Amino acid sequence: MFLRRLPAAAIATIATVATPRGLATAGGEGRQLLLRQLFEASSCTYTYLLADARSGDAVIIDPVLETVPRDLRLLRELGLTLRYAANTHCHADHVTGSGALRRALGCVSAASRASGACADLRLGEGDELRFGDMAFTGDALLIRGCGRTDFQQGCARTLHRSVHERIFTLPESCRVYPGHDYAGHTVSTVGEERRHNPRLTLGADDFVALMERLELPRPRLMDIAIPANLRCGIQDEP
Repeated sequence: MFLRRLPAAAIATIATVATPRGLATAGGEGRQLLLRQLFEASSCTYTYLLADARSGDAVIIDPVLETVPRDLRLLRELGLTLRYAANTHCHADHVTGSGALRRALGCVSAASRASGACADLRLGEGDELRFGDMAFTGDALLIRGCGRTDFQQGCARTLHRSVHERIFTLPESCRVYPGHDYAGHTVSTVGEERRHNPRLTLGADDFVALMERLELPRPRLMDIAIPANLRCGIQDEP
């Protein structure tokens, strides 16, 4: 059972979570996984806190700068030690909180090597986070949707291939936790998305044509967020 890292060729859309050696996992004998799904309203971003309930070792996925005080308070209340702050991609709609958490707690920041972002750990293809039967899909796979591919070297064909080869090959019951939601959903499963996702049930050519027709507005914080997040593990407060 593991949380699998996905390819990072389309920086804005492909999840890149992984773990190096040393993180206590929740899959071993007598281990219990603690999971908190946290929400930031202005960007509709989900931040995930996972921990080994026995050891107290924790990892946070996609923290947001504005909600770092909330996350620090929760870590204190639960008696957890944050080991890693990981970003699934170089965000265009918010500034990551990984740098602030790193300064406050001394945790290790992590990001995809392909994103070009600075971090203590720059992760590559095939890394795994052994942390239970769930998948944190960042902006690659949303609930009944997917991330956009029209900036940051995004590629609709790469996204379609990655979801079908990396996520949709996981067990049907595997829970899917997205990086964002705009319709009140919190969790899905691989089986649900494989059957009911209106975009990713399309063939590759139809999916590419659909993504090219979307004409989505430019992210409001893009000019602020991307430069800051390229320094995700080391940035100063904006």
